[in-house]
Amino acid sequence: MASRIEDYAMLGNCRSAALVARDGSIDWLCLPRFDSASCFAALVGSEDNGRWRIAPADPEATCQRRYLDGSLVLETEWRTATGRARVTDFMPFAGEQVGVTRIVEGLEGRVDFEAVLTIRFDYGNAVPWVTRVDESTLTAVAGPDLLVVRSPVAVEGEGLHSVARFKVGKGDVIPFAMAWGPSHLPPPEALDPQASLRDSLAFWQGWSERCNGAGEWSDIVRRSLVVLKGLSYLPTGGIVAAPTTSLPEQIGGERNWDYRFCWARDATFVLSALVNAGYHDEASAWRDWVRRAVAGSPEQLQVLYGLAGERRLEEFEVPWLQGYEGSQPVRIGNAASTQFQLDIFGELVGAFAHAVRHGVVWQPTADSVQSVFLEHLASIWRQPDNGIWEIRGEPRHFVHSKVMAWLAFQRASEQDRAGDDTAFTARWRAVADEIKADILAKGVDPERGCFTQSYGSKELDASLLLVTLTDFLPPDDPRVVATIKAVEDDLLVEGFVLRYHTSTGVDGLPPGEGQFLPCSFWLVENYVLLGRLDDARELFTRLIGLTNDLGLLSEEYDPRSKRLLGNFPQAFSHVALINAAFSLANGYSATADVHATPDEALQGARA
Repeated sequence: MASRIEDYAMLGNCRSAALVARDGSIDWLCLPRFDSASCFAALVGSEDNGRWRIAPADPEATCQRRYLDGSLVLETEWRTATGRARVTDFMPFAGEQVGVTRIVEGLEGRVDFEAVLTIRFDYGNAVPWVTRVDESTLTAVAGPDLLVVRSPVAVEGEGLHSVARFKVGKGDVIPFAMAWGPSHLPPPEALDPQASLRDSLAFWQGWSERCNGAGEWSDIVRRSLVVLKGLSYLPTGGIVAAPTTSLPEQIGGERNWDYRFCWARDATFVLSALVNAGYHDEASAWRDWVRRAVAGSPEQLQVLYGLAGERRLEEFEVPWLQGYEGSQPVRIGNAASTQFQLDIFGELVGAFAHAVRHGVVWQPTADSVQSVFLEHLASIWRQPDNGIWEIRGEPRHFVHSKVMAWLAFQRASEQDRAGDDTAFTARWRAVADEIKADILAKGVDPERGCFTQSYGSKELDASLLLVTLTDFLPPDDPRVVATIKAVEDDLLVEGFVLRYHTSTGVDGLPPGEGQFLPCSFWLVENYVLLGRLDDARELFTRLIGLTNDLGLLSEEYDPRSKRLLGNFPQAFSHVALINAAFSLANGYSATADVHATPDEALQGARA
């Protein structure tokens, strides 16, 4: 059985990621990319679907773990009745070579260790052919995949597993190095484990030291930024939503999705977080990834793409995996890639406007591309869509989607571009005014005076907290104030914000999920804009208290069972944390700065 979600650590090298449980077992790893088929899938299956555990043989052994300063290098110190030892886990930065290195060191006395390696390619389905090459090297091959494992200790076959038993005394160092390669080529060259460790630490520490301070929240912001960097795909600049698939939003439920892709919508929030933290190079790389991914006909704009901008992300189920704690199905691919979502247009235009305001150079071709997309949006904004939450029920006129469509035209009309574009500016402003009038006429509850989830509905939706962070209306407008109060009254449950009430059936799925963590961070930013700084601080402190011992957050949280839920670690949660922290540190909403000018955001905070 897999560990609790919050008991996992993430290793990464900006190409893929591994999840390591507190008991020393790597239960999830996809090679050579985040979205490749896994070679360890015990996380959403069983031990027989692949894992790699290195831990003391003593079942009573205890451990403490930490990330080495500013890195994704994990250090676990084990204590037994006979001694003390340390295991250092990391993914080396070695060009296109991708793998995991684990170094066992004796610190005191003697400790008996056991390493159990179960390789299963193709999401736990393909048992490889394992060959001993020499005394320190074995290879595992199945289809297109090859893994080479090198260690000075003897690794023997036991059933369909590879097992090593060894002792470490004080000063002993036993490395294990595993690397992936195409099966039709020779195995990847051996790396020096200690040199690889030094290189990895130098990379992470050099990167994390560039982070701008966020006052008293600087440490948690720095950790979240390292996680965000670890979820980036170095060859293209794309950033995956999470390194996992099908970790459930409700234990035993079917809200299990594959998040190993790049959501174009996240551009707004990611750019805000990176720019606020001082990472302009990464912000530019992410902007460029988005521009390439969405290039082409606006009718074909997608919500999410592959790591290099791939568009075919067909969703299918993997029946041989039992799911995390029995939560089925396990899904590969994501059908949301084919959905129609209006909000993406506004978020992209807002993101690019934000980047330009903060020194990222406006591309000469970007203006014409933007105009083509806006012309298309002008013809479709009246249509219902699937919304920010990618509902699988009937499309609706979601208020958040309409406001994001308004935002696209509003930001385009405000841009200071070279050339004679007066006619364009006037046209975009006219369309923005038309959409705004439509929203105010149809998207406000006449009784409560607040925005609603969709036209004609009485239901609320946490995405309305993003509506209030735009300059659609001033922060002190009665409809904004009423919306925040309505969210507090209806969606704030046990101290955290629900996305919406799933019992209404709006999403076409069985009801039940945890609290979606980014929504609560958005409420923090709303409190800041309203000048409710004590409420903002209290909620933010409660939220960061949900991070695990390594500072990691998943997608959702269940306050009843006090467990993290959903894919892990979740980029959206960490981005929302970063932006909320800078909002608190600076006294205005960091996310609002994406949608409004800094002066407008500051004015809102003072209102």
